[in-house]
Amino acid sequence: MKNNNNQNSLPRLQLANLVSVIIFFGFGLCFGIILTFHLKNVSFNLHFTQLSISTDTDDIAAMPPPPPEMKIGLEKYIRPTEVMRDLSDEELIWRASMVPKVTRYPFDRTPKVAFMFLTRGSVLLSPLWDRFFKGHDGLFSIYVHSSGLSSNWTQPEDSVFHGRRIPSKNVEWGKVSMVEAERRLLANALLDFSNQRFVLLSESCIPLFNFSTIYSYLINSDYNYVESYDLAGPVGRGRYNWKMHPTVKINEWRKGSQWFEMNRDLAIEVISDSTYFHVFQDYCNGSCYADEHYLPTFVSLRFGKMNSNRTLTYVDWSKGGPHPSRYTRYDVTRDFLEKLRGERSCEYNGRSNQTCHLFARKFTPHALDRLLRLAPKIMQFNQ
Repeated sequence: MKNNNNQNSLPRLQLANLVSVIIFFGFGLCFGIILTFHLKNVSFNLHFTQLSISTDTDDIAAMPPPPPEMKIGLEKYIRPTEVMRDLSDEELIWRASMVPKVTRYPFDRTPKVAFMFLTRGSVLLSPLWDRFFKGHDGLFSIYVHSSGLSSNWTQPEDSVFHGRRIPSKNVEWGKVSMVEAERRLLANALLDFSNQRFVLLSESCIPLFNFSTIYSYLINSDYNYVESYDLAGPVGRGRYNWKMHPTVKINEWRKGSQWFEMNRDLAIEVISDSTYFHVFQDYCNGSCYADEHYLPTFVSLRFGKMNSNRTLTYVDWSKGGPHPSRYTRYDVTRDFLEKLRGERSCEYNGRSNQTCHLFARKFTPHALDRLLRLAPKIMQFNQ
């Protein structure tokens, strides 16, 4: 009986051992598979990381070096060389009206005269002006506002007028658009902090003296030159619009030449004015010629004490009519030019002076050959 029990327990023990061996083998197999997979994953990640680092390094090496940092230095800010700007009139005037509170300049500043030409097309007498400006770089700036044929406005590359046309708009004679063009010229010129005096000229103007004489006259002047006077009759007070009252009263209404010369302080005030200018925009129309009344009235009202009340540009109205006398080549003689240079006396910085007009108009293109032959000798250009 006992042998039978022993015989029965032996198969059971063998079966249990077999199950244990199977379980152990299965556990070992699973552990081996898991360990193998883990080691492969670590190797793959390590290889991928190394590949990524290598690729990134190659990409960085292949990338071009970063461009140098763009900097706007003081020179570009205080002496802009370009005049073509994508600015509206409002943006331009806002920018130009900024005034530094620190009055001492952090750079060597040679004062310049801004010559601003208000023209219908190109500067017709530019060869004469080229000779006038020759040899005086750094003492002047040029700005041209050209309407009408402005799209075809060109100047030779060797001319001082090349590339000096500002963004311009159409101008109608006698309309407020002429004053808008004057303010546009002033605003562009004010962007250059070295510009100290500002003179408005036309395409028919000529200089009556050499550059050194005119430069010294303007830079050393204590006054502005905006012609302003009270005139009764239809072409004076008769042009006043009563809708301008009370901003501008009839007894404050003034008339004068549009061809002015002024210092930097007054130029900033002119472009910044909104009170009086808007009144002229709204009510100076018809027989009210804004270019003959706005500046004379504004300057007389606000800055009369620093104004000479005369213009530096000679013009002959003696023949009457809406336009002054025009001069052709037959009018240009030595005696005629000498007469324009000193036919009257005036006051300069509180003293009597024989030099009253620095410029003259209206000279036609047909007078250019005579002017080129006579003017440089009489006016001693490049002296």
